[in-house]
Amino acid sequence: MDDIGRPSDNKRGFAYVGDAHEADNNLLTSSKTPLKWYYNWAPSPPPQVPSTNLEFAPLIHGLDEASSDSISQQLSNLPDSSTHLLAFNEPDGTTESGGSSISPEDAAKSYIDHIVPFRSGKRKWKISHPSVTGSGHGLEWLKKFNESCYDIDEQNGCPTDFVAAHWYGAFDGLASWLGSLDEFYNTNGSRKGEERLKIWVTELALPQADVEATVQMMNLTLPYLDELEYVERYAWFGAFREGDANEWTGDGVTLFSNDGGLTDLGALYMGGEQNGFTVGQKGEGEGAGGQMMMEWRLMLLLSLTALWFSNCW
Repeated sequence: MDDIGRPSDNKRGFAYVGDAHEADNNLLTSSKTPLKWYYNWAPSPPPQVPSTNLEFAPLIHGLDEASSDSISQQLSNLPDSSTHLLAFNEPDGTTESGGSSISPEDAAKSYIDHIVPFRSGKRKWKISHPSVTGSGHGLEWLKKFNESCYDIDEQNGCPTDFVAAHWYGAFDGLASWLGSLDEFYNTNGSRKGEERLKIWVTELALPQADVEATVQMMNLTLPYLDELEYVERYAWFGAFREGDANEWTGDGVTLFSNDGGLTDLGALYMGGEQNGFTVGQKGEGEGAGGQMMMEWRLMLLLSLTALWFSNCW
C-alpha cells in the first residue's frame, strides 16, 4: 500500500447487489477506479453495470444452476476477460439468508459432474471450491465436502484453482479465518508440494456497527489483504446506498449515502483523495442525487434574477 485505502495492486472489487443508480455504477467502473473486478452471485453480468473496465466473475449459485442446460451457453457468452468461475454460494447456509443449502455429499457430486469439466473445456476456466460462511460450521462443511470428493474420486478429489471465502466481523476474526483456510488447504491438506492455493474474499463487511468502527476496521483490513500473498482478490459488501442496506448488515457498511455521494467508507475503499475520490463525490448519470438538482435550480434562479434586474434597468 502506498497510502491507507490506496491499493498497490489490483485485488480490489465489489459485489453488486442491485444498485440501480446509474451514477453509482458509473463511479465504481470509471476509468480511474481502483477496482479490478466484480460479481453478482449469477453466471451473467447485470445490465446496469458497465463491464468494459472491470472483469466479471460468474458464479454458479446452486445445484439446479450447475445442472442447467443453459449454463454452458451463459458462460461462453462472457467476454474473454472473464477467467475465474465461482461455485456454490454458502452451501452451509440457508436459502433464506442467501445460501444454497447443499449437503457436502451432494455438492461434491455436482461439483465433479458439472463444475470440474469447465476447467478443461475450450475456455479452461479457473474454478473455485464452494464459498462457505465464515464460521466453524463452514470449516466443518468444507472438510466433509473434501472427504466426499475423495470418496467419489480417490485420486483427484475435487480439483480447484482457488478458494472463495466470506467474512462478516472484526479484523482479528478475518485474519484468523483466512489463516484457518490457508492452513486447511495449504499446510495440512493434500496439496503439499503443489502451488499454494489463493483465496478470494468475495464477501467482506463489519455488520451492525457505526461508521467510525467500520472505517477503523477497513483501515486495518485493506493494507492487510493487499499485502497478504495468498489473498488474490477481495470484495467489500456494501456497494449500495444507505437506504438500501438490510437490517442485518446495517447502513454502516455502505459505500454510498442516500443522495449518491461516497460515504467516508466509500471514499476510503475507492482509494481516497490521493486516488481522486473524496467524501460526497458522485458519479455521472441518472441518479446522481439531489445535490445536482439543487445546483441546477440555483443556477436557474440566479439566471432568472439576473434577467429580472437587466429588464428593470
